[in-house]
Amino acid sequence: MAMKKTAFILLLTISLFSCKKKKGIPNVSDIKVEIQLKRFDRDFFALDTNNVWPGLTELNKKYPSITGIFLQNILGLDSSSAVYGIKNFVRLSKNLYDTVNIVFKNTDDIEKDFKKAFQFVKYYFPNYQPPNIITIAGPVDAMAQSETGPTPNFLGPDFLGISLQFYLGNQFSVYNDPFFIENVAPGYRSRRFSKEYIIGDAMQLVVNDIFPDKSGSKPLIEQMVEKGKRWYLLDKFLPSAADSVKTGYTQQQLDWCTENEGLIWSYIVKNEDLQSLNPAIIQTYIGESPFTQGFSQELSPGNMGQWIGWQIVKKFVSKNPGMKPEEVMNTAASKIISEAKYKPK
Repeated sequence: MAMKKTAFILLLTISLFSCKKKKGIPNVSDIKVEIQLKRFDRDFFALDTNNVWPGLTELNKKYPSITGIFLQNILGLDSSSAVYGIKNFVRLSKNLYDTVNIVFKNTDDIEKDFKKAFQFVKYYFPNYQPPNIITIAGPVDAMAQSETGPTPNFLGPDFLGISLQFYLGNQFSVYNDPFFIENVAPGYRSRRFSKEYIIGDAMQLVVNDIFPDKSGSKPLIEQMVEKGKRWYLLDKFLPSAADSVKTGYTQQQLDWCTENEGLIWSYIVKNEDLQSLNPAIIQTYIGESPFTQGFSQELSPGNMGQWIGWQIVKKFVSKNPGMKPEEVMNTAASKIISEAKYKPK
């Protein structure tokens, strides 16, 4: 299945598979997956800035898919400005790259996590071709734009790019700079700029590649379920990863949602038209935000509609245990809602 290139705009793990295993996880240990994690970031910063062109030619030979994307789409350079722009970026980014080298001195665990994740992908979707994993270290205001919004990662025709500058730990000083908070990522997003979130963020792109999200014109409740399908499939690819990694919620927020599931659903049913097409109402429940309007600002997460949608999908799957993930993903949201008969207490 062909992967889509993502466009770029201004604006990526510790091992996650050692957790206690859930029931029903298939054994994928015999599934052969060739995954290589390649450090474009190291090779780029190793360029001799006094003799850029020969090094750039070799870099392009080693990374033919990503070199042009990095220079043109991320650094914003063309052939006439490449030499000066590379020299300037390397000079200005020395401290940033020093931090990248400390945090990501070794990436073996990340590579293992991706191999395990793609073993699950191949188990469910045998024809899917896993990409090479390529790490970059770009500007801290250069974030990719995917179908579902800004992301530190990007999917190409044969690679999955991981922007390490967005995974340096939430105490990294740049993330707390007022300009960064205002123009790149507010605190409720940058708290996830830590290496344990790489695998979840990146595999979301794979989910979207296999099943592009086409729910934009649908009513609120159907969009909630369509978004919930994405976390259902992500859970299949990362069955042992923490739900916080998959959803981006804190553990406190997850606990709050679980404890108040019935109240959350009751509030939405009573206060909203589930068939609403109003973008403002849909945005209240779907999409990035520090909390969900109408609920606790301290305890509720944003994007709570996707969590409710996930619970509806899980309820539907529990009533149809023989369905394969591909069948679930291809089931109309309206059918899932009708058959789930979701009524949490």
